[in-house]
Amino acid sequence: MRLLHFGDTGRLTLEDFSGRIIPPYAILSHRWGDDEVIFEDLKDDRYKNKTGYRKIEFCVEQAAQDRLQHFWIDTCCIDKWNRHELSKAINSMFRWYRNATKCYVFLSDVSVSTAIDARLQSTWEASFRASKWFTRGWTLQELIAPESVQFFSSEGHLLGDKRFLEQLVHEITSIPVTALQGCSLGNFSIADRMAWAETRETKEPEDSVYCLLGLLDVVMPISYDEGKEKALERLQNELEAARTTPSILPFSRNSHYIGRELQLAELEAKLFRDRQTTMIAITGVGGTGKSQLALELAYRTKSENKNCLVFWIDASDIDSLHQAYSNIAQKLGVSGWDDETADIKLLVKHYLSRESARQWLLIFDNADDVNLGSTGLSTPHSANLVDYLPQSELGSIVFTTTNSDTARTLAVQTTIELQMMTPDSAQRMLENYLNTSVPTSEKQEMQLLVKELSYLPLAIVQAAAYINHENITLKDYRSQLVNQKEGALELSSELPEGKLQDCDTRIPVNTTLLISLEQIGHNHPLAARYLFLAACVDRKDIPLDLLRAASPRDSESERESAVGILNAYALITRRPAESSLDIHRLVHFAIRKGLEKRELLGQCTQKAIRRLLKLFPDHKHGSRSKWRRLLPHAIYALSYGLNEKEDEDRTKLTWKCAMTLYSDGRYNESEELIGRVMETHKTKRGADDLDTLISMDSLASNYRNQGRWEEAEELQTQVVETIKRVQGLEDPSTLTSMANLALIYRNQGRWKKAEELFIQVLEAEKRVLGLEHPSTLTSMANLALTYDSQGRWKEAEELQVQVIDTRKRLLGLEHPDTLSSINNLALVYRDQGRWKEAEELQMQVMNTCNLALTYRSQGRWKEAEELQVQKMETTKRVLGLEHPSTLGSMHNLALAYGNQGRWKEAEGLVVQVVETCKRVLRPDHPLTLDSMANLASIYHGQGRWKEAEELEVKVMETRVVGPDHPSTLTSMNNLASIYRHQGRHKEAEELQVQVMDTRKRVLGPEHHQTLTSMNNLALTYKGQRRWKEAEELEVQGIETSKKVLGPDHPHTLSSIGNLAWTYGNQGRQKEAEELLVQVLDTRKRVLGPEHPSTLSSMAKLAWTVKRRGRDREALELMAACHDARIKTLGPMDPVTQAASKALVKWRGATTDSSAC
Repeated sequence: MRLLHFGDTGRLTLEDFSGRIIPPYAILSHRWGDDEVIFEDLKDDRYKNKTGYRKIEFCVEQAAQDRLQHFWIDTCCIDKWNRHELSKAINSMFRWYRNATKCYVFLSDVSVSTAIDARLQSTWEASFRASKWFTRGWTLQELIAPESVQFFSSEGHLLGDKRFLEQLVHEITSIPVTALQGCSLGNFSIADRMAWAETRETKEPEDSVYCLLGLLDVVMPISYDEGKEKALERLQNELEAARTTPSILPFSRNSHYIGRELQLAELEAKLFRDRQTTMIAITGVGGTGKSQLALELAYRTKSENKNCLVFWIDASDIDSLHQAYSNIAQKLGVSGWDDETADIKLLVKHYLSRESARQWLLIFDNADDVNLGSTGLSTPHSANLVDYLPQSELGSIVFTTTNSDTARTLAVQTTIELQMMTPDSAQRMLENYLNTSVPTSEKQEMQLLVKELSYLPLAIVQAAAYINHENITLKDYRSQLVNQKEGALELSSELPEGKLQDCDTRIPVNTTLLISLEQIGHNHPLAARYLFLAACVDRKDIPLDLLRAASPRDSESERESAVGILNAYALITRRPAESSLDIHRLVHFAIRKGLEKRELLGQCTQKAIRRLLKLFPDHKHGSRSKWRRLLPHAIYALSYGLNEKEDEDRTKLTWKCAMTLYSDGRYNESEELIGRVMETHKTKRGADDLDTLISMDSLASNYRNQGRWEEAEELQTQVVETIKRVQGLEDPSTLTSMANLALIYRNQGRWKKAEELFIQVLEAEKRVLGLEHPSTLTSMANLALTYDSQGRWKEAEELQVQVIDTRKRLLGLEHPDTLSSINNLALVYRDQGRWKEAEELQMQVMNTCNLALTYRSQGRWKEAEELQVQKMETTKRVLGLEHPSTLGSMHNLALAYGNQGRWKEAEGLVVQVVETCKRVLRPDHPLTLDSMANLASIYHGQGRWKEAEELEVKVMETRVVGPDHPSTLTSMNNLASIYRHQGRHKEAEELQVQVMDTRKRVLGPEHHQTLTSMNNLALTYKGQRRWKEAEELEVQGIETSKKVLGPDHPHTLSSIGNLAWTYGNQGRQKEAEELLVQVLDTRKRVLGPEHPSTLSSMAKLAWTVKRRGRDREALELMAACHDARIKTLGPMDPVTQAASKALVKWRGATTDSSAC
């Protein structure tokens, strides 16, 4: 659920509370006007010019009086481009109104001039009684659901509340007073509740049914354009299903269905056999009736097995799959179905796989590929269908597919291939689809017609649609068929390679299509324009808004009529719930070929590009749902005529697509489009043109996000040098390019160069733009992060505090930039070991990822894990499974598992991340290599030294960032650690000396990473029993660490603990004990008594005390340590188990000693 908030700065913000506790809020009830503020308007301040903004102002003022910080308005809190969100919102509406603290009814047709008049009921009662608000369908639940309903005039004056005006409202609506008073709706019959809405009106006919869902406690998918009758039928079915077995079949049973009885019998015989999940694939070329066969099977199973769950799933892409699984989860009441952060597909899979689940049949329609791509709604890449198939001996799955390879992969057991229909079945099918029965005298004509149509179901349906619409005889239609045969042959002669088997199906489809197109072209030009536009974009999920953009001067009724014509001729399939349509692939191909023959395809594609450009939003996150749906259409349109001369519209749309792909983390695809725009600008405008330089800058940023540092640096340097010369040193675009180059230096670990450039940019921005300009503040934040990377935490903290204070004052506390600054300051605190301060800040901004890392630093593994899971599920939902941010979240969750010694879970997750990174990002991408290094450390934690070594060596060899880069040095250090654990001390020492010397030179002798290197080298010396050398290094490191980091910093304490261990190994147990007591006391004070590091110090102290002969004291210490570890880490944690073994041994030794 999203809520509006009006901040201190006077800016309206929209907050998403998915997966979070929803605060108290007010909710508006009103009638929609002509100029409402909608979801997309909130991206800029232009919405304030709209008439509907008056309602928002009213809500702001009234909510403030009621001390409510948030409010909800249906016009702008729902992203109607997000199909799943719209359906879910309509099903959740009753609950949202019921849970609201206040409901404000804004009566635009009731006017009172003053607040005093508002108190006099006689001045407004007549207009109140006549208000159209009481005649609208949706306002019924808005009146009944909330506890507190207040009525306001159009001027915002309070007229009274529901309780005070209940008798008047009862007289107007005939709703019982007890219902208005909040009596449970279960006390009123379904017929009574439906009667309350009987005379109410809605703009869309289906809404007269949908507005009843909450009142009747029904959840069902929303399907606009299905008509009131169909919606009412589905509602009745849902009410009936509440008393019987749930099912979802989005299509009505085909009353015209004929034939395929043998295949139906075979399918029915194979369902629910052999005490395992039955997998069956129905294959065949397009148009042979696979889906209709599966639909008839579903209805027969539902009819014959009353206890069987039957669900229909569109498997054509991952978005359709997600929508279908969401509907199933709702229908079955699967726990977590309404949790935005949950993976709905896995929830359904696990639910149906349980032994307690009843018998079920799933139909996966259009499963042409195991790897499902995306149309762009909720996941930008792909997923494997197999991963979401439930397994149960009570279940059966049927797939329909045109791909025989996919059929063999999904259904190893059984594949049923559909051949052409028999002549007799084809004739019966045609007769069933015709509006009038065929007289005996025309039976022979019918035989000839179905033969001409090759007995193909799709062609028969189109022929029948035409005959019905034009009211002609079979003979007349066959005559037209013969006339179009030559044209159909021409269209079918240019089949793509590997598709020749489709020839027999394409000729009849093309013939029927040409007949229909000729008629539509003559009599319905708008419908023809729509069809030609649809042929120039992707054939699936074509938004009706895109078609409407092609006819801005036509009325809504003319547009609807045009779509209705295409539907009547069976040329499209409507997707009512998404307000979009599909075209069968054979029809889509044929129309394109027809346009190409007439040399019109280029012209039509250009028109499509112009329409898309008008509709396509910018790449901001708030527009994500819209551009993800339009992106496949834009990419498809742009793919035609790539070798032709680029025009401005094509270039602009290409740029928009490139930026949206970039925002989605699809860098490879984005790179290609940015490069295309860059070359176009170079050719048309020259290398020094600002647009050329901006595209080059974007390409360099794309390289940077892929970890291709050298290419990024080379291109960015070129941009900076050119833009300095062309625009001047202090032009904002010059400064932006310089800042981007500094970011590249920082990614390369070249802190000094990055720092110098950031300072140069910052000083210029202060001078040119001012201290409080957003770009100046961004540069200050970047410089602070650069200081942080160098361990210069005081300087970083001062800058971040300055940025936060300025942003709070200018933007408000809740602006994303302010929250980002607060989070950055929290990271600086965390790096200094100031975890409590870091935690407080991160709780304030609720940055789940970094708060989880802070918990991890505090040893709060379970809390860290919970937050990492939450972060991962959120990024999966919002950005997609394969977005870099999602992969990063999975990577961090794996680290949380590793910290708890849950190696198998960690390994499984990281292997998944590595494989996905290799496929989506490239094998040498930094995230891929970091994940591989993490996998190596998991092998390390399990003592699988050989595998760890091989992987770490591969990571080192693959990294192309140079020998001085922090990542290279980290890999060398990890490899040295593996060598040390294998007893290969000489090899470990060589690597660690090299790492330490490089870090001293690059980062300085006092950098915390340099100190870590000294500590690691000391560990290697100790492994060789070179105690003195180890001691010298550790003493040196401790002194520096105390000076730079402070005596209480975790790194300082860890170094002191290591020195104590060195003393112990030299027999200097007294000095060791003194140091360990110091470390333990400090850690108890700073970290808390149950932090893993505190318990580690306690265990080391116990061992030291034992070595000094104080067995009972050592046993007490180790027992206390063991109990605390069980409490905080759990009994299965490896460290806890090691402590358990030591404790058992010590207790045995102490008992033996006592006996003596």
